[in-house]
Amino acid sequence: MNTTTPTQTLDAILEIYARPFNDLIFEAQRVHRLHFDPNAIQCSTLLSIKTGGCSEDCGYCSQSVHHRTALKAEALMDIEQVRAAAQEAKANGAQRLCMGAAWRSPHDKDIEKVAAMISVVKEYGLESCATLGMLKPGQAERLQNAGLDYYNHNLDTSPEFYGEVIHTRSYQDRLDTLEAVRDAGIKICSGGILGMGESRRDRARMLQVLAQLPQAPESIPINALVPIPGTPLETAEPIDGFEFVRTIAVTRILFPSAYVRLSAGREAMRDELQALAFLAGANSIFLGDRLLTTGNASTGHDQALFKRLGLHPSGSCFHA
Repeated sequence: MNTTTPTQTLDAILEIYARPFNDLIFEAQRVHRLHFDPNAIQCSTLLSIKTGGCSEDCGYCSQSVHHRTALKAEALMDIEQVRAAAQEAKANGAQRLCMGAAWRSPHDKDIEKVAAMISVVKEYGLESCATLGMLKPGQAERLQNAGLDYYNHNLDTSPEFYGEVIHTRSYQDRLDTLEAVRDAGIKICSGGILGMGESRRDRARMLQVLAQLPQAPESIPINALVPIPGTPLETAEPIDGFEFVRTIAVTRILFPSAYVRLSAGREAMRDELQALAFLAGANSIFLGDRLLTTGNASTGHDQALFKRLGLHPSGSCFHA
């Protein structure tokens, strides 16, 4: 079972945040080495199986019908498209294929189609992950029966700041979905987005909520906002790089045995910033040049960066 440290009060988390940078990184690296190979990075691939047309109004998202973006809505992929993507992910060395659909909440007929996709992913020996929005009773169990390993449902930010970003779904809705997923026996992937105008207190509060779940998430993505033209957050100020790395380090200290994923925003990050994030305890990335609808660092660039840093994939990333 994934466990967190006993330090879960907001003031205690903020005290960790405020440590001198060198001390914070040293502690995060110490904790990281107790639970992981410090030079191994887990690799996943993210596939948009249903793009655009979402009825939610998340201020950062190009897929919302509430925003005027250049994105065109697309229908749910067919099973053979998913098979081809699974083959490519396997060939590129990913250990996990994550499938995302732009739904507020899937219908039962959608769940049946996704269940078939999960079975295809499992045929290739890949771990499976899905992010489909809110789940109704029984839907999580159906996904678990199909072999789903992880379900992604991010908290995004603190309960207090949440209403500044999203108005069509409550914070409790997100917690209810995480509870349904956990009750069904599926591992949880849940984290947040930095750079939406939130404060450090909001970032610490989000981590506190994750730490107070009955069982900690096994995977925690930390995203840097990618501002998208046509969304309410298109002019948001980028998160300070050191603050981003501090959040990675605090996450590692609070969640010693979770995978901490350096997720969206990597395309715009200098190699030096990514190296600091790995030093702070990030040990998971997405491969490929797309993350649903936004850009990502190319596999070739990742391969070169790993070589420069002496990192190696946990598993079989970067097949020759």
